[in-house]
Amino acid sequence: MTKKRALWSLLFAAAVLAGSCAEEDLDPAPQTEPADEVSAKLVFTADHAVPGELLVCFDAAAVEAVEASVLCVTRAGGVATRSGIGDFDAVLDGIGVKALRRLFPVDERHEASTRAAGLHCWYFVEFDAGVDLTAAARGLAAVAEVQTVEFNQQLMRIDSGRAVPLTEEVSAVQSRAAADFNDPYLSQQWHYINTGDTNLYAGIRAGADVNCAEAWRLCTGDPRVVVAVLDDCVQWDHPDLAANMWVNSDEAQDGRDSDGNGYVDDIHGWNFVSNGPLAVSTSGDAPDHGTHVAGTVAAVNNNGTGVCGVAGGSGSGDGARIMACQIFHNDKGGDAETTARAFKYAADNGAVIAQCSFGYTAGGLTADTSYASGSKTSVEKAAIDYFISKRNCAAVEGGVVIFAAGNDAAAMASYPGAYRDYISVTSMSCSFEPAYYTNYGPGCNIAAPGGDAYQAYPKATSQVLSTITGGRYGWMQGTSMACPHVSGVAALGLSYALQQGKSFSLDEFKALLLTSVNDIDRYCTGSNAKYAGKMGSGYIDAYQVLMNVRGITCIPAAVGSQTTIRPTDYLGDGNPTLTVSAVEISAEDKARLGIASDPTIFANQVLVRCTKPGSAIIRIRMQAGTNSGSGMNGMTITKEFALIARENHAANGGWL
Repeated sequence: MTKKRALWSLLFAAAVLAGSCAEEDLDPAPQTEPADEVSAKLVFTADHAVPGELLVCFDAAAVEAVEASVLCVTRAGGVATRSGIGDFDAVLDGIGVKALRRLFPVDERHEASTRAAGLHCWYFVEFDAGVDLTAAARGLAAVAEVQTVEFNQQLMRIDSGRAVPLTEEVSAVQSRAAADFNDPYLSQQWHYINTGDTNLYAGIRAGADVNCAEAWRLCTGDPRVVVAVLDDCVQWDHPDLAANMWVNSDEAQDGRDSDGNGYVDDIHGWNFVSNGPLAVSTSGDAPDHGTHVAGTVAAVNNNGTGVCGVAGGSGSGDGARIMACQIFHNDKGGDAETTARAFKYAADNGAVIAQCSFGYTAGGLTADTSYASGSKTSVEKAAIDYFISKRNCAAVEGGVVIFAAGNDAAAMASYPGAYRDYISVTSMSCSFEPAYYTNYGPGCNIAAPGGDAYQAYPKATSQVLSTITGGRYGWMQGTSMACPHVSGVAALGLSYALQQGKSFSLDEFKALLLTSVNDIDRYCTGSNAKYAGKMGSGYIDAYQVLMNVRGITCIPAAVGSQTTIRPTDYLGDGNPTLTVSAVEISAEDKARLGIASDPTIFANQVLVRCTKPGSAIIRIRMQAGTNSGSGMNGMTITKEFALIARENHAANGGWL
């Protein structure tokens, strides 16, 4: 070390450890960047950041030297503390460096795409936790070869308290005639099939669900669809989850990194908090959070055990798969570094949907430019972009990222979910009303059932029932619980697309999800008026998603009143000459919708009256072109439509 660098190290260490020197007094001798350019390199602030840790992105020209320096030590089994860049190492000396490592482990299978995305330039710096974090960040950012320095921000689970365990004294009351599955607690999962049973809650309304019964008649999931659950550890051996856990078939559980992806014995996922095997949480604010979320996505259906999952299959090993990406453990984890590595792992190991019930407190960031702006893009954002860029499912050209909107009752979604490229989910109750805790407004995209504990209190039956740790079941509420409903429906939609041989661009599939909805604004009146137009496009409907995947137009119908269908309204922008000649609907579908008499044809329109909420296929036969009167007739065509009956629908006839 030169005398100049040694002197700088001593002076810098004394300044930051004392934490009392003015910022301008920390004049780093090797600084090559003016002060304003230093500030321009900083991402976020020291507020809510992890002490003694910073995330550094080197410029592309310098990173080769850093790699060589770090690898020289780590290949010998040591811990690197030098970058090979003199000015940078001088700052490390001054802050009591403990470790310098590449943020994303090398996975040779994906190293080319990692480098193309620039993720190999990110490094994790650990140092003395007593050092002034802002001063340390500015010292590192002053080095010319450094492109970005990020404060390791702390995220949080989006939950609302601990799970309420299910007890055997709670009887199964709700009819499940609409589903053939034999899972004993499906009857209490109103969020899938809501028949309006007041034994669950006096104010419950039929149809306030994601319409699983109708969707499950067509598709129940597909193991080729992998959902990464970024959360607490998912209890991988839970009796109702084990069969649907993702398995890394290239990894042998033998204490070695058998598949060379940088992780040892990652059979069902990885613990990014301890950088080791998955470990079920046993304490903290919400130890059941990840297991509960995973159960909503894909608990095993029709296995005679517990509950169902939205994309949990039919009991024949055909459910979507759950990849456990543990970013929380007890009260630890959940920072930007941990989260970024989880997204990268999920992308490289086959996940197509990222289920994310976590975020920053609403209001901490209030614009997309605050979250991502040019060269100051965070490593978390860079890792999510990488996930989005990966095509891990033939049904969609990229990764689908779904976040909970937040439980702050704030008039905006929390970030990262509020960002324009991600889907942000608000929460409704079993009576269609916005849940008391849900965020709403800018950044919110779509609603789903998340429960409302106040409705049925002291009973828990108005919350969401799913799997919890210890092989048990329990209720929880929150946008955390709404979010996996959308992730599960997305998994169901991709499963159906695979089975139909369909493929969508990422934008097409996200648009499909956000327009496969029912009206929620009808219930945003009175004390709920502030939510009107701010809960997203509507509340998600699994059956509509499958219909849109299939290419069948969905037509809304209000329960209890006559619906008039003009087929030509749904057949393009022209003025087709089509004469309605017949209408077909099966006896089963008529019974499902409470249609007492056959639909009738009047003035080239179809008239139908539904008395029950539900969904059905209606086939309308039409003649294209006019008859000549001399035996020359038009062509007869048959068009299928999906009739979606709900208690109410938007006055304009649409669902948005």
